[in-house]
Amino acid sequence: MSGSLNRPVRRRAFVLGGAAAAGTAALSGPLPTAASAASAASFGWSDDGSNYVVDTGANLVFKVSKTNGDLTSLAYRGTEYQGYGGKNSHVESGLGSSTVTIKQSGTTILISVAYGTLKHYYAARSGENNIYLWTNKADTSVSATRYIVRVKAGLFLNDEPDSYTYAPTVIESADVFAKSDGQTRSKHYAKRRVIDYSAIGWTTGSVGLYVVRSNHEKASGGPFYRSLLRHQSTDGGGLYEILYYGENQTEAERFGLQGPYVIAFTDGGTPSSALYPGTLTTAWADSLGISGYVAASGRGKVAGVGISGRDTAYAYTVGLANSAAQYWGSARSSDGWFSIGGVLPGTYTLTVFKGELAVHTTSVTVTAGGTTTLNTIAIASSNDPANATAIWRIGTWDGTPAGFKNAELMTYAHPSDVRAAAWTGNVVIGSGSETASFPAYIWKDVNSGLLVYFKLTAAQAAAAHTLRIGVTTAYANGRPQVTVNSWVSSIPSPPAQPSTRSLTVGSYRGNNTTFTYSVPASAWLSDTGQYNVLKIDVVSGSGTTSYLSAGTSVDALDLLA
Repeated sequence: MSGSLNRPVRRRAFVLGGAAAAGTAALSGPLPTAASAASAASFGWSDDGSNYVVDTGANLVFKVSKTNGDLTSLAYRGTEYQGYGGKNSHVESGLGSSTVTIKQSGTTILISVAYGTLKHYYAARSGENNIYLWTNKADTSVSATRYIVRVKAGLFLNDEPDSYTYAPTVIESADVFAKSDGQTRSKHYAKRRVIDYSAIGWTTGSVGLYVVRSNHEKASGGPFYRSLLRHQSTDGGGLYEILYYGENQTEAERFGLQGPYVIAFTDGGTPSSALYPGTLTTAWADSLGISGYVAASGRGKVAGVGISGRDTAYAYTVGLANSAAQYWGSARSSDGWFSIGGVLPGTYTLTVFKGELAVHTTSVTVTAGGTTTLNTIAIASSNDPANATAIWRIGTWDGTPAGFKNAELMTYAHPSDVRAAAWTGNVVIGSGSETASFPAYIWKDVNSGLLVYFKLTAAQAAAAHTLRIGVTTAYANGRPQVTVNSWVSSIPSPPAQPSTRSLTVGSYRGNNTTFTYSVPASAWLSDTGQYNVLKIDVVSGSGTTSYLSAGTSVDALDLLA
């Protein structure tokens, strides 16, 4: 039995065996038993003339516009959650006139939205307080790929670092704000990378509203990418599933079907782990006719027995990527074992990351229904820059600015935030506070010209040495030029980096690059009692002023023996 766009308006009701009892937030799970069948008696859909109205038979009723595919109503336990600022929940900022159809297949209702080459889907399951969503973006006719759940004001109070402030003062580009106490807020700020979260949302303690992210196989940026997660202000809030936003992207956009991601209501806790990426199974969707859908049987797996040559002080991640898809999995701390499932067939670049620093790459091919098993991966000593013997080193080679001054704060605050320590200040090797005193970011117009003081033995001063500076991203072609005492390096070529803002919108993630400088023996001071002085300047002909001048984020720097 199914509803269609052209049938008369009427209620579709089914008595099923599945769902949580009335008054309970069903996170996901099996169909209700016969004893609770009455709670699912209202499962079905209707047409109110402007919208398709879906009752999940639990505590959730939602509406989808027949005109443009917007989610126009999101009512849970009789309370309307949808909407702020007169806007609906939708793909991107709304698709415009679309073809919207609905069908019911047993215990599943599917609403399909077609907007040019873009296809979007909403699915409801009997007895669940969840809405499953898929988005198939075939080309660039829609500028970005994101879904925004817009939530009414006052339902969830929030003043977290990843939110707007209640009385904002704009300090940058109309999307970064300062509060009266000097703390900064922006919807761009995200303390969590994609790999760090499975669901994002709010809770009152008795009601939770979350977006459970997809596996991001058609997103761009890898496991360490940061993007919009949520925001909340006096006029309402937004929860996001970002697949491609065009901000600080390190990879080309991928196209194709992405999902499911899930709008989930709960009794106040986080959604059931059964909904999380890597755990969520949707065999019930295999026969729904979703464009681009690939069932589990059409996917494969990559498994590795271990990784040798690891530094066990760090977490290791294994990533798979090609132009069509991306995946990742954590390597077991004891031996480096990993398994990555649900992979679309194809040939991928496999990358092993120490922290966020790539230390090994190879190629793997995945087949439908098969497992590609890899023998122990050996990380070559030369692939990890931390293995090189150094006279001195500041920071750690892990692909992040972790440990440097203000590094942690910068994922959820603007550099001008009152909580930030002074961006200026010099460093003395041997002080014991070298890394904590060295700024995570260096800008041409803010703190260029940082000084590092160090002494050398007579033998060290008699030889040439290599100086290395690792960076994680750069803005406006910013890159370091160094001066050692009176010796001045050449200006290095700018590395390939995203062209959009990064350092001021909570992201240090770009393309890790190491600059090397061959410093001749003549540059050093021969008196072992004197300090040599390393000066680091950021050079670039682009950028504007202050924190939007050319800048870079530092991973580590060292002087090799």
